[in-house]
Amino acid sequence: MLEVDVIIPVYKPTRKLLALLDGLMGQTLKIHRIILINTEKKYFDSFIRGMDFQEKYKRVSVYHIKKEEFDHGGTRNYGVSLSKAPYFIMMTDDAVPGNEQMAERLMSHFKNPDTGMAYARQVPGTDCSLLEHYARSFNYPKVSCVKSAENLEDMGIKAFFASNVCAAYRRDIFEELGGFTGHTIFNEDMIYARGVIDAGYLIAYEAGAEVVHSHNYSGLEQFHRYFDLGVSHAQYPKVFSGVATESEGARMVKTACPYLLKKGKPWLILKMVWQSGCKYIGYFMGKRYKKMPVKLVKAFSMNKEYWK
Repeated sequence: MLEVDVIIPVYKPTRKLLALLDGLMGQTLKIHRIILINTEKKYFDSFIRGMDFQEKYKRVSVYHIKKEEFDHGGTRNYGVSLSKAPYFIMMTDDAVPGNEQMAERLMSHFKNPDTGMAYARQVPGTDCSLLEHYARSFNYPKVSCVKSAENLEDMGIKAFFASNVCAAYRRDIFEELGGFTGHTIFNEDMIYARGVIDAGYLIAYEAGAEVVHSHNYSGLEQFHRYFDLGVSHAQYPKVFSGVATESEGARMVKTACPYLLKKGKPWLILKMVWQSGCKYIGYFMGKRYKKMPVKLVKAFSMNKEYWK
């Protein structure tokens, strides 16, 4: 049987973390070890107070870091260094397994020695808005696929689209490629994924491995998020230049209009146009952050700690 660890950065945990851990404990493929990298011990201690956490979750190990130590790439690399398993799954603390076969289905792709990464389908939660529901189905369709460098021309940025909300890795390839890039504001998963296909390996998208994960971001929150996305793209031109990026957003807007009309909610088209505009303006400005005053950059960024 494959030995697989799960690594999860945690910050200000909620009941959703317990649902995540329960879902992992009930997987058809037994998880060897669950490693939590928690930011700020006080929040975690407060969360588990009065709970026999270690007794219930015997396979869970918790490591604490300071807020100023957190880094999207570096913290995950630290988690990997604490694992000895030949395979590991990265998750976020707000994602919950959608089925008991999630890990097994992800790991099935590693039967091919050229597969370096496999990521899961994200399905919307019960409180998800209709617009977010469509966005999830657009980015995470019901059909699985395997992507390689050959897909860069026809798929553009989607050729190395992948997400650490739930993604599995082969350790030997991960170490060969040097792991995640440290001190990243965002996108450590896609920066790594581009390295996977550039090195001649494969990225698998497994629609049968489901995690419940969605956000109902406001237009302003989308602006902040996409500002950081633009910063990431500007900082790593070798990763993101030369592939279609903005066209994906335009394609989603075009395909969403008929969907909203079919659902009988045409007024949501205006909301979608507003949010899409916030995304585009945020992304446009983020790509040009070097020309902006530092105070403005911090105000526009979602990850403000990155700029300290």
